[in-house]
Amino acid sequence: MDYPNNQDPGSPVRSGIPEHGRIPKYYAVKARIAELLDELGEGGLIPTERDLSERYDVARETVRQALRELVLEGRLRRQGRGTVVAGPKLAQPLSLASYTEGVRRQGRTPGRTLVSLDRFPCPSALAAETGLTCGEPVWHLERILLADDERVGLESTYVAVTRVPGFDTDFDPDSSFYAYLQSKGMAFGDADERLETVLATPREALLIGTPPALPMLLIHRVSRDTEGKPLERVRSLYRGDRFSFTTHLKG
Repeated sequence: MDYPNNQDPGSPVRSGIPEHGRIPKYYAVKARIAELLDELGEGGLIPTERDLSERYDVARETVRQALRELVLEGRLRRQGRGTVVAGPKLAQPLSLASYTEGVRRQGRTPGRTLVSLDRFPCPSALAAETGLTCGEPVWHLERILLADDERVGLESTYVAVTRVPGFDTDFDPDSSFYAYLQSKGMAFGDADERLETVLATPREALLIGTPPALPMLLIHRVSRDTEGKPLERVRSLYRGDRFSFTTHLKG
């Protein structure tokens, strides 16, 4: 089909405008502000709500709603008392690769902040999902994910103690867990992965530093080694305004 006004094929068709042409006033203002963001560039400070309402001759609440959506979409970010143009989202591949590798490929510096590292008997639900034995010791590692020192996600990893008995003493929490396993002679064979959209819990929002209403991308992964034995169970929560995911499909 032809895309009107040289529209990017990845954008909403007809820029999201219904065929009858009637659109909410805030959406029209949002589209005009989006054009302004392209002019300002990353890090550019946008005008105040009052200036924008005068520029587009609309109520401040109309401008406020347009800005809220642009923030949720990751086009804008709050900085101090102002709002600036955000950079592009991190495009993380859906593959058996670590978070570290994905972020580095985009020229960003990955990092992690340790929240907790605990050891406890494997509960029945985790055993049923992974193939571990109910009651056997497992580690639970929880870390905040960083990109250029910006908090962008939260990751929980479960692994059997028999796999990494010295995990609490010889693992650097700021490093790649995958690289650590490889250094121990373990290789990833395959994994089952499920992705869904969720809202963060109050605790998760506090750790990541986001409002609870911000949409999150949640990935569940159960990985196995080359012999098909359970290796890890991971719950990764990513900010919806800072991440997108890519994959390559073959027929």
